[in-house]
Amino acid sequence: MLVLLAFIIVFHITSAALLFIATIDNAWWVGDDFFTDIWRVCHNNNTNCTSIDNTFEGYPTIQAVQTTMILSTILCCVALFIFVLQLFRLKQGERFVLTSIIQLLSCLCVMIAASIYTNQHEVLHVDKEHYQGTSDGKYGYSFILAWIAFAFTLISGIMYLILRKRK
Repeated sequence: MLVLLAFIIVFHITSAALLFIATIDNAWWVGDDFFTDIWRVCHNNNTNCTSIDNTFEGYPTIQAVQTTMILSTILCCVALFIFVLQLFRLKQGERFVLTSIIQLLSCLCVMIAASIYTNQHEVLHVDKEHYQGTSDGKYGYSFILAWIAFAFTLISGIMYLILRKRK
């Protein structure tokens, strides 16, 4: 049982780490001489960076992605904290339902963020003032990590729902 508990905690921490990296790192859309994320656009290998602000054409869309990614990361961390609290507070045989619900909400948020970005990436990269020459890129590893984090948080949420506290 101790090995299973250790695996679950490591799996959850891995999910949180993936969410942190996907939210913070600058590689959602990349090309030969540029890379972008949900916070800024950089040209010429990080020498010419522009923060995304309200002058950006697709700002409401990118702001929705920013918000849901941050919310997903916070919910994942809260779920880990609640899991540790429930580990010592729940009676034997009870399920970790609250932890599961919060983790599944985190899963939903990261899915919404990645889906919005997937659907709207063409609109986001049309703003010629901020994104000149970025339309011929591809999805970067942060975007891929967001989808992997979605799968991890989904599996983790289901695992908590099934898991019962045993001896």
